[in-house]
Amino acid sequence: MLQGENAQPSSQRAAAHPERVSTVVLAAGEGTRMRSATPKVLHPLAGRPLVEHAVRAAAGVDPEQLVVVLGHGREAVGEHLSSVAAALGREVGTAVQEEQLGTGHAVSCGLSALPAELTGTVLVSYGDVPLLDAETLRGLLAEHTGSGNAVTVLSAVVDDPTGYGRMLRGAAGEVTGIVEQKDATAAQAEITEINSGVYAFDAAVLTDALQRLSTDNAQGELYLTDVLSIARGDGRPVGALVCADPWLVEGVNDRVQLARLGAELNRRLVLGWMREGVTVTDPASVWLDCDVTLARDVVLEPGVQLRAGTSVGEGAVIGPDSTLTSCAVRAGAKVVRTHGEGAEVGEGASAGPFAYLRPGTSLAANGKIGTFVETKNATIGEGTKVPHLSYVGDATIGEQSNIGAATVFVNYDGVAKHHTKIGSHSRTGADNMFVAPVEIGDGAYTAAGSVITHDVPPGAMAVARGRQRNIEGWVAKRRPGTAADQAAQQAVAEKPTDDVQTSNGEGR
Repeated sequence: MLQGENAQPSSQRAAAHPERVSTVVLAAGEGTRMRSATPKVLHPLAGRPLVEHAVRAAAGVDPEQLVVVLGHGREAVGEHLSSVAAALGREVGTAVQEEQLGTGHAVSCGLSALPAELTGTVLVSYGDVPLLDAETLRGLLAEHTGSGNAVTVLSAVVDDPTGYGRMLRGAAGEVTGIVEQKDATAAQAEITEINSGVYAFDAAVLTDALQRLSTDNAQGELYLTDVLSIARGDGRPVGALVCADPWLVEGVNDRVQLARLGAELNRRLVLGWMREGVTVTDPASVWLDCDVTLARDVVLEPGVQLRAGTSVGEGAVIGPDSTLTSCAVRAGAKVVRTHGEGAEVGEGASAGPFAYLRPGTSLAANGKIGTFVETKNATIGEGTKVPHLSYVGDATIGEQSNIGAATVFVNYDGVAKHHTKIGSHSRTGADNMFVAPVEIGDGAYTAAGSVITHDVPPGAMAVARGRQRNIEGWVAKRRPGTAADQAAQQAVAEKPTDDVQTSNGEGR
């Protein structure tokens, strides 16, 4: 709508309502170059979908309204935005662009979800620009209000401007407009200052100019960039803020760019944590998600991947070659060549090498989950050890107990899962089977090779195995002439005549 004679100039409105900011994130595109059934903005980068990066950045300026414009895959994107809104503790609105008729049309759809008499500043960004941060957006807003502009563009100078709109400037350096690449002349195509697609608009100017956009261009679309020319034609001040770090405004259009930006974001995350006191012995091989938290003096060895929801306590050592998702590793713990998800490793405890910590695993302080051990829904007490070659599932183990090698907690009967409880200071033999539900009391022992099907009282020794019986001469009778028979005959012939058996069956 046109401004009336008594309307305030945009600079005065910005000064009068510096806190009034609304944000519109454009995320309706199909993303055909991704060649994926997944909507482009839901492809993950450092543990978060692209659109979540954009929404968190926009939320960082504390806008009164935050709206995301949806199109392709709107149900899936909208569902994820609900979880983001819950995590941020604020409302994230949505609008739908039924047909993709250009960026100007997309913003019009976004404004339809905002108050009718919108005032202040409208900040527009994109759902596929994952490195853009709240600090940069705050800088754009400060430039916009400080300069009293009707429109302020976030631009960048890049080595290769292919695919981007070019910033047009006059002889004095003033912004005169933006030309899309398909509409650019040969001379304009040589310009290396590009339009990032991120803008701060005076709300009234934007609302009015959107109604005056034309499809008279190479793509037959409503270009948001034309708002600049309209504002200038109305005598409104237009400016630009050059982003000193072009990475922050680079978008994702295909999987090549996704990997490129993912590597850059990871480099920044790793660098940031090293500056906070984390030792990373090989930064090129360590990958971190955005919400990973690391305490000082953590050591990350080569080949470590720490994914969303993982925290590592002071002085803990992770790796080499470990992948942890939603895990908590406490201070001083060591995790080597281990795959973990939804697990906790207590203070001073150790896991690995070659351990598999499945959801619900809780290893208490100074405990051990050793080589080729798999755990799930298992609470393992302080100082307790499960050293090697075992499966512990649906179990509670007390303090200072030791689980023998090659132990299996038999928790599934084909229909339901059952629980096993082992007390404190217990010692279970190698090659045990605990057939749940079963309880081993405090201080109890179980013999090697036992299949435990009944509860064992505290302090008892459980032996659940058949008595050994030797059938002398079986090989000579059943396998005569074989290599085994020949070896046995030779051993008997070479056996010393004074080789007697002790009372416990062992040779002296």
